[in-house]
Amino acid sequence: MECEPGAIEQILGDETPRETSSLISTDHDDSTYGKNMALYEEEMDSTPMVSSLLNKLANYTNITQGAVEHEEAESEDGIQRVTVNGPQMGTFIGVFLPCTQNILGVILFLRLTWIVGTAGILEALAVVFMCCACTMLTAISMSAIATNGVVPAGGSYYMISRALGPEIGGAVGLCFYLGTTFAGSMYILGTMEIFLTYIMPSAAVFEANNPTGMQNNMRIYGTCCLAIMTLVVFVGVKYVNKLSLVFLSCVVLSIMAIYAGVIQSAIKPSSFTICLLGNRTLQHFGKSGKFDKCMKTEVIDNITKPTELWYHFCNGTCDEYFNLNELTEISAVPGLLSNAITENLWSRYGEYRTTVEKENITSEAALSSEPEVLNSYVVNDMATFFTLLVGIYFPSVTGIMAGSNRSGDLRDPQRSIPTGTIMAIATTSFIYISCVVLFGACFEGVVLRDKYGDSVNKNLVVATLAWPSPWVIVIGSFFSCCGAGLQSLTGAPRILQAIARDGIMPFLQVFGRSKSGGEPTWALLLTAAICEIGILIASLDAVAPILSMFFLMCYLFVNLACAVQTLLRTPNWRPRFKFYHWSLSFLGMSLSLSLMFVSSWYYALVVILIAGCIYKYIEYRGAVKEWGDGLRGLSLNAARYALIKLEEAQPHTKNWRPQLLVLMKLDTDLTVKHPRLLSFTSQLKAGKGLTIVCSVLEGTFMVRGADAKLAEQNIKAAMAKEKTKGFCHVVVSSNQRDGFSHLIQSAGLGGMKHNAVLVAWPANWKQAESSLSWKNFIETVRETTAAHQALLVAKNVDTFPSNQDRLAEGTIDVWWIVHDGGLLMLLPFLLRQHKVWRKCKMRIFTVAQMDDNSIQMKKDLQMFLYHLRLDAKVEVVEMNAGDISAFTYEKTLVMEQRSQMLKQMQLSKTEREREIQSISDESRISIRRKPCGEKQTHNSKLKVATVNLDEEAQLIHDKNTKSHATLVEKATPTSDRVHMTWTKEKLIGERNRLRDASMHVRDIFNMKPEWENLDQTNVRRMHTAVKLNEVVVKKSKGAQLVLLNMPGPPKNKGGDENYMEFLEVLTEGLDHVLLVRGGGREVITIYS
Repeated sequence: MECEPGAIEQILGDETPRETSSLISTDHDDSTYGKNMALYEEEMDSTPMVSSLLNKLANYTNITQGAVEHEEAESEDGIQRVTVNGPQMGTFIGVFLPCTQNILGVILFLRLTWIVGTAGILEALAVVFMCCACTMLTAISMSAIATNGVVPAGGSYYMISRALGPEIGGAVGLCFYLGTTFAGSMYILGTMEIFLTYIMPSAAVFEANNPTGMQNNMRIYGTCCLAIMTLVVFVGVKYVNKLSLVFLSCVVLSIMAIYAGVIQSAIKPSSFTICLLGNRTLQHFGKSGKFDKCMKTEVIDNITKPTELWYHFCNGTCDEYFNLNELTEISAVPGLLSNAITENLWSRYGEYRTTVEKENITSEAALSSEPEVLNSYVVNDMATFFTLLVGIYFPSVTGIMAGSNRSGDLRDPQRSIPTGTIMAIATTSFIYISCVVLFGACFEGVVLRDKYGDSVNKNLVVATLAWPSPWVIVIGSFFSCCGAGLQSLTGAPRILQAIARDGIMPFLQVFGRSKSGGEPTWALLLTAAICEIGILIASLDAVAPILSMFFLMCYLFVNLACAVQTLLRTPNWRPRFKFYHWSLSFLGMSLSLSLMFVSSWYYALVVILIAGCIYKYIEYRGAVKEWGDGLRGLSLNAARYALIKLEEAQPHTKNWRPQLLVLMKLDTDLTVKHPRLLSFTSQLKAGKGLTIVCSVLEGTFMVRGADAKLAEQNIKAAMAKEKTKGFCHVVVSSNQRDGFSHLIQSAGLGGMKHNAVLVAWPANWKQAESSLSWKNFIETVRETTAAHQALLVAKNVDTFPSNQDRLAEGTIDVWWIVHDGGLLMLLPFLLRQHKVWRKCKMRIFTVAQMDDNSIQMKKDLQMFLYHLRLDAKVEVVEMNAGDISAFTYEKTLVMEQRSQMLKQMQLSKTEREREIQSISDESRISIRRKPCGEKQTHNSKLKVATVNLDEEAQLIHDKNTKSHATLVEKATPTSDRVHMTWTKEKLIGERNRLRDASMHVRDIFNMKPEWENLDQTNVRRMHTAVKLNEVVVKKSKGAQLVLLNMPGPPKNKGGDENYMEFLEVLTEGLDHVLLVRGGGREVITIYS
């Protein structure tokens, strides 16, 4: 794509860069825009003027990689300059002829006669019709995609990847590359078959009559031919382009010779004849063949003498079949006006090594025949059936992408690609269908079934029909196959280069490099290596189904891309080609898939497996690309439909699973404070259900928008590291409490909302200077309860096992104190599905009071777990209603004293800050500057002595006026620092006041315990926490995880700090604790 140096890549904040556009330029003249368009000057960089945009559109061009020869040079300033010739090709030269040349090739000349003779005219027409219909439907879909915007380098790969996403695009692109590479192998094998069988059989290194020897000859000569072709392509693609016209001329002349031969056969039958022994066809018969006379004896000078044929069958003793049957010589090409068409209507499939026999001639069967005699007959070299013929024929119609691959060379691609491709398919389809009928009407059936022309003395079967000479088709087909092979070796490396340069598969990046002329050197070497694999197979019939699979996979996804885009009705789907419909694309997709399994079901499975592996590799290891593909739109539509369906009714208890809202805390660097919370999330979810990881930043969005994006990126990175699959969202709010409240209320969408909240326990809440941390925590507990959502609180979460840990033993202990809907039962089961917790045993404890029957409780609980299908050990713990211990009273007293102390200290701190603020204000008014040479007085010494207090006051003042710092800086840019001067009286008074405050705090700690004045509710709650903690620690001290019912917060907010103390006492002495509050509904059921 041509673009000026001013073309830029737009990046919004720290987000993924947008696709680079060459239509946006920042080069503009200030003198022009500054006067007339000053209102828009701030947005000129991202939104260019319409005049500039139209100029870019008018000069826009795109050049296919390596399709047009260009030179690259380095200027002195190091900037790389690229000089390219503009596109000049029209529809006929640029699309029609390349497609025709690629479609008409090796199968037409080497295998179509054999397919017609084996399948019969009717079934051969069915094969041709199915394959041509598949390519025509694919061409319609491809035309719609190709005219929906510009198609740069990569051709079909670009179309599929941009329509269906990088994963499918990369997988199908590699399949298309492999198909094109194996097509090169097929064309080279066809070239060598023509050379070694019909042009120069004497060049064979190994014995050609032996199948293994012929294959070895193909391998040797095929490898040499591949090396020569690779060298030609490496030297320069311009030589291939110059030779392409010669190769195309050969194809046209060969086809014209076939039609001329058909007309000639109607006037004068061909001179080629075949010899039949009984109904069996003999080999090596002809004027220059091993047998030149189709008779057992001949009369020479009135003397009957045996012929060469008689000596062959009667070497010592005559063959029984030879003695019982007569020889018949018939015309190999009886002509268009003969009755051959009626004989060739129906199929003649045969088994491996069976003789090719004429139907309407009777023969006497022999009891036995010598093995060497069987080599004298024409036999089937493979078992034949309909699906085999489909796989062999399909490569003959696989050149339809030639036009789209040259889109950069076309004058008007959006008009030329649909017109030229469809015309080429229509023309070649007519040629194939007419050839099927004409071959069936002109040739004898046994000749058609003779794959290698053994019955006509090793002549190319289709060449026996040619006029004026068989050599026209032999030489023409030879050069046609050479040209097709060179085209494959030219096109395949460029497809691989386009995939490598997209960066979706890191291991392919080396193949994106090219030499100075733009030739993909490394990609060419890999293509030659893969092509050699096909040559080593040494069988055209074995290679053809392989590349059929790869091309059919590509065509399948071209149709799928068009169907998806049409059904989704995406706004960007506006193709200029209007003669398409989603049903045609769906029919083409179905036909492609059917042909894959019809041709070879095991090859189809292998290709699908290869494409699937590539897909998963790109998904997990490849680069992240966003190309606005159709599958993303399909996902959005499916998600919208699913969300609407979920909105209709609440999920059933059987379908309930924790949909987590994870409230994360960030440190000062905006990184995740508790990454193990994400690890625990992934272990609990195992990739199932909904996970939303959220955090809150304090401030305004206009100021901290960039911080929010950075925090979101950090959280996503932590989620990827901990393998937590889900969504991430960071909001900016005036305070954390409101932010978390909004998330609890509004996170999720429609029926896909969270039903549980996961938070970390506020560690060190006692030592915190501010009470906001534990107050926010308690408000979160209240709001989740009000919203009927479950709450999970992980204490000591930083010591929880990571995803790499494997707990070899241990238990997950559940302390079921109150019924919470069964969430306590469900969570251990979900955890044990993960490999970290898999080997842990599950234990369930419940508490029995004095009037409970503990034995019956245990039986009932075991039966309940049996119905729940949970494997766990059950234990009932009895708690006696003993007197409240002195330790409990001490705990309660310390708790209440601490509460009073915090209130008093908060009050003292507020009064102190207020007093220092007033002193700061007074001292600013009484500032006096002294001369530089004045000596220090007693007051100046006092000023130095009180510098520490002065700095403290200044810090408090700065803290109180922090929000106005920016305004002060702007208002007084040159202001000097102000030093406060205190009087002696003010200093002494402040120290006395601070001393009184500290004495007051010391008195609080020296208070004597008056238990009778304590709040009895707090005493009872503390008693429960202490007693229950003693039992839990005794039973579950060594457990890997303890799940415990979390008591609810007090209704009176005045006792919030006491609630935190209760929870602290309840979980004291336990390493890994998960406090659980149910959401008010049943989440587990005994029913199926």
